[in-house]
Amino acid sequence: MKTFRIPLLSLALALAAAALAAAPAQAREVDCRLSFEMSGWSVFYKTASGTGVVTCDNGQRLAVKVTSKGGGLSFGKSRIENGTGEFSGINDIREVLGTYVSAEAHAGAVKSSKAQVVTKGEVSLALAGTGRGWDLGVAFGKFVLEAR
Repeated sequence: MKTFRIPLLSLALALAAAALAAAPAQAREVDCRLSFEMSGWSVFYKTASGTGVVTCDNGQRLAVKVTSKGGGLSFGKSRIENGTGEFSGINDIREVLGTYVSAEAHAGAVKSSKAQVVTKGEVSLALAGTGRGWDLGVAFGKFVLEAR
């Protein structure tokens, strides 16, 4: 009866190759940006809505509905024009959809600028825009992106 011996190094290399083949490939992070417009009002409860488009450097594009709702000590009426956003932590454009948590302090009259960062798990969205109207207060709430 013959016995076959596999050298230990060959066995270790074979196991390492099998483990690498079975490991899922990690997707590269995609650079995605949001352009949007929205308008709204606040009297203790703050609400705004609008539309936008998310574009990514891998060619993906998605039309979105943008809403923001929350409460706090807030009064005013405003409109954001030429709003922009930059996502971080995205591997696929569908990951931008969902509810982001937000907190803000705001003050503006006639023309104003605004910048804010909202988060959803590992995904962050840095928002900026210029607007018209007037507002004053502190609000906590959510920023939602839905596919149109």
